[in-house]
Parts: sequence; C-alpha cells; structure tokens
Amino acid sequence: MAKPRVLVVNNGTLSLKQLRTRFEELGSDTDAVDAASVPASLGGRYQAIVLSGTKVRAYDTDYYRPLIDLVMGSDVPVYGICGGMQIIAVANGGRLAEGPQRVGGYDAEVDKTEPLFTYVKPTVTLFHRHTLYLQEAPAGFRSIGRSEHAPVEFLSSDDGRILGSQAHVEFRRDGLEVLRGFAQLYQ
Repeated sequence: MAKPRVLVVNNGTLSLKQLRTRFEELGSDTDAVDAASVPASLGGRYQAIVLSGTKVRAYDTDYYRPLIDLVMGSDVPVYGICGGMQIIAVANGGRLAEGPQRVGGYDAEVDKTEPLFTYVKPTVTLFHRHTLYLQEAPAGFRSIGRSEHAPVEFLSSDDGRILGSQAHVEFRRDGLEVLRGFAQLYQ
C-alpha cells in the first residue's frame, strides 16, 4: 500500500524542513511548492494539503488567489499553520488584528470533541511566533480552540475538512500530536 502524500505549500516559513519531517514521521510522503506555484488541481496525487506559516501579510488575497482556489475547491483535508490559517480565514471574510508579540510556548484550550484533538489533553502547550491574531471565525468556520491572546487559536470549517492553528504545530510534542490527529483524517 502506498504512503499517503501531502502537498506542503511553503508560504515563506523558516521551518519547512521541520514541517515536512513531522509529516514523514507520521507516515506520509511530502512534496513542497511555494504559494505562487500551486497546481490548479490535485489530480488525485495528494491526500491532504498543508499551508505553512508566512512572513507575507495574509490579506494579500490577489497573491494567494490560486492557493485559496485550490484549498476551497479540493475535497481533501487541509491544515493551515499560523499565516496559512490566516490566509484561509481572510479569504473567507475573517479579520486579523495586531496583538502582543508571542514567541515561545503558550497554552491553549481545545475542544476535545474534535477529531483533530484525539491525541492531546484539553490544554496544549504550543509554539508561537507572531503578532497577528484572527479575531473571530469567518462565516462557514468555527473556533475549536482558544488562548489568552487568540480567540481563534484553532479553526475548523463547518464540515471539518479545513482546519488551522495560530500556533506552529511543527514544533513541540503537543504540536506533533495535533498533527497526528490531522493525519488520521486522510490516512
């Protein structure tokens, strides 16, 4: 049986290698492309899409249009990390706001009824590196986790196919376990 394949979209993250390594540890092969090079469709080649964090502001919807079209038009599970989640949220009407700079480990409360959180406790400690925060889930999405400075620490589409986190889940043990929950959706 072939390993599942994940398309990792590199939005300028500094941790692409770590992100790909995490998915490979979880039993998936990965291919990486930058946001400007995403395919128009998956053509059955991938079982999931992951959007990395970004240094570019997520509200540049013109730049990210091909990526958003791919995410919204595919039928595979999608996971956006930090700026990747923000790109999805903004494209769907979400609003970002400046907040305190967070770098390091921070606690978040998660909704344990969500399959994403199968392998974690109700409070997780995750790595953050950002100053922008999604203020509320846009229409068609809901918050499934929150923290002191991030009312939408984790995001889910109403159908559960598109997920995201403010945190960089490619770091820390709790982050790996969140990704394990995501991997069970496509493996």
